[in-house]
Amino acid sequence: MRASPVFARLDGDRTSVVWMACGDALDCLYLGPRLAANEDLAALAAAAARGRHENQPDIPPTGGLLPDPRSGWRGPLLGEFAFEGLPVTPRWTGLSIDSFPEERRIVANWRDENLALTLSVSWTMGAGDVITTRTQFLNTEDRGTRATRCASLLLPLPRGFDHVTHFGGRWADDMRAERVRLTRAGLGWASRGGKPAFAGGDWLVFDDAGSGAQLGFHIAATGDHVVRIERNDDGNATLVAETPIPAPGAPLFNTPEALIVWAPDGGTLTHAFHAHARQRLTRQYANPPRTRRVHFNTWEACAFDFDEARLMRLAEDAAAIGAERFVLDDGWFKGRSSDRAGLGDWTPDPVRFPNGLGPLIAQVKALGMNFGLWVEPEMVSPDSDLYRAHPDWCLHEPGLPRPTERNQLVLDFTKPEVAAHIRECIARLLRENDIAYLKWDHNRRLFPAAPDLSQVGQLQDIWFALRREFPATMIESCSSGGGRIDMAMLGLIERVWPSDNNDAIERVRIMREWSRFLPLEVLGNHVGPSPNPITGRRVGIDFRTKVAVFGHMGVEADPARMSDKERGTLAVHIALYKAWRGVLHTGRLHHLAHPDAGVTGMMVTHGDKALALAAQTGFSPVFDAAPIRLAGLDPKARYRVTLPEPWPPRAKHYLANPDAWRDGLTLSGAALMTQGLALPLTHPETAWLIALERLPA
Repeated sequence: MRASPVFARLDGDRTSVVWMACGDALDCLYLGPRLAANEDLAALAAAAARGRHENQPDIPPTGGLLPDPRSGWRGPLLGEFAFEGLPVTPRWTGLSIDSFPEERRIVANWRDENLALTLSVSWTMGAGDVITTRTQFLNTEDRGTRATRCASLLLPLPRGFDHVTHFGGRWADDMRAERVRLTRAGLGWASRGGKPAFAGGDWLVFDDAGSGAQLGFHIAATGDHVVRIERNDDGNATLVAETPIPAPGAPLFNTPEALIVWAPDGGTLTHAFHAHARQRLTRQYANPPRTRRVHFNTWEACAFDFDEARLMRLAEDAAAIGAERFVLDDGWFKGRSSDRAGLGDWTPDPVRFPNGLGPLIAQVKALGMNFGLWVEPEMVSPDSDLYRAHPDWCLHEPGLPRPTERNQLVLDFTKPEVAAHIRECIARLLRENDIAYLKWDHNRRLFPAAPDLSQVGQLQDIWFALRREFPATMIESCSSGGGRIDMAMLGLIERVWPSDNNDAIERVRIMREWSRFLPLEVLGNHVGPSPNPITGRRVGIDFRTKVAVFGHMGVEADPARMSDKERGTLAVHIALYKAWRGVLHTGRLHHLAHPDAGVTGMMVTHGDKALALAAQTGFSPVFDAAPIRLAGLDPKARYRVTLPEPWPPRAKHYLANPDAWRDGLTLSGAALMTQGLALPLTHPETAWLIALERLPA
């Protein structure tokens, strides 16, 4: 006979979660739109109950949040264990649920007296109604029991969420979306090599085709993870997110956080993730949101081919177009004339900088900019003073070859002396130089002898120490582009590099997909050179600059190689970015639907203002492209609509009533969202900016 159910409820601004406990079994009874305060939870449970069918145990097993294989459950488990090397199944008993209404948190606790284990599962409703989940295992006594697998989240998916959008990619082709139907075959993604890689199972969006509702998922794990979906013969699907277990013998293990969010539509899902990300950016350090200065990064302008004099000239050109931060990328430190040497020796190269970085920094500041610097502190070159002095400091297997990637090895941060040395090297660099920004790169995977989670933990400790001592210094995470991006970083770092691919045709798609989850102010977005060094494609300056406005804008193209007209176009768009970044970096982002797959629309609303981008990357099958329908407006309000100049050089000849667009059209929010704007969007590399200002009633 089953015990009477006990319920625990968690309410957000628009979402409710209901847990149901029966004896020691715990299930997520409800995850969806907020329930009425007087909702009858027993009736809700009765409405969701299913009777036994053939070929089931007499008491049908349920998966729930802690499935029990002893009941006949044959699906995935929250954790797996071994006793003296042999598999063992804990008997979890004594379920208790603690509620913390002020923190919007509920915690379930179990124990196994024989194995001396305790288990806790916590769910916390945060900003945007994003639910943060984690699991904790504790050995209360050392009786030889070890966890062999552990999940941050095991979630029975609500029925109806039969499709999932996942994201794959490779270097320079990050975050490519694919929507598939869930089948009995299941789905799975794994990230190995010590970083999440170029998107994968760490970001998922489930959708209910009937209602349009979406369920977002993210595992906030900076290192390895495995995410899978299993579906049984009864049609029940379970989402499991796992990360590696720490070294055997650890008495306590807290999993990385997993995030889930229910939303009625994709726009609300994006707003929820953005609210959560912005909360993470400010909660740990109580810093006000920083103004996202326009970067000039030297990498695509000169790579390793520079000396102090060339950088001085480049800084002058950067200031002339309106850059606000000059970022010296790879090649500045001792022996670093190529990627074959120097990593680990974090002092200025005496040949290129005989007087250190001071003269360059002084010149940059005199031009009205601040200074940023590229570092890759987790790596070491075999040809470096650090490696020659400490060859045992890298990841390696004694007596075996030490394979390199990009001509470098990985430092073993699990050795305290290694982590301490690197932390002090970077701290000394910041103490001795006025550096406002660090671009922290990570260009290879962790092998051989990849360490456990403590490698990631040591990295986070270093970031935390640097942020504490140098709170004014911004840190960006780069990993060959978007190879290491997760929510666990935010607050420790404040900017990410979504891709090494600056080709604006590709960047539109990459930014669209990353901005499903991360707000624009976090996403670096630069104007690269033409032809692009990765794709070889030639893209006009107008399209490149308009695309770069929607993000944290920067420039990598060398202004000296541009015509006067191109430099003028770039400078105008930098000024536009500065005028609008307060809206772009605090407002609500809306992705605009369009029937032409080559058209990407993005729009940010904030207060009485809004700015939209409509970009055509393909060649339209029809000359009269469908209108761009805007979003996020008050249907009853009136708006003045203008198209900031310069206009796209070819498409502007097809624009009807150009004088009216310069003066501004007055339209209702309803008209803008229903009829939209008929803009010329036929030819590739056409982009329009659309500015809106709400008029007084």
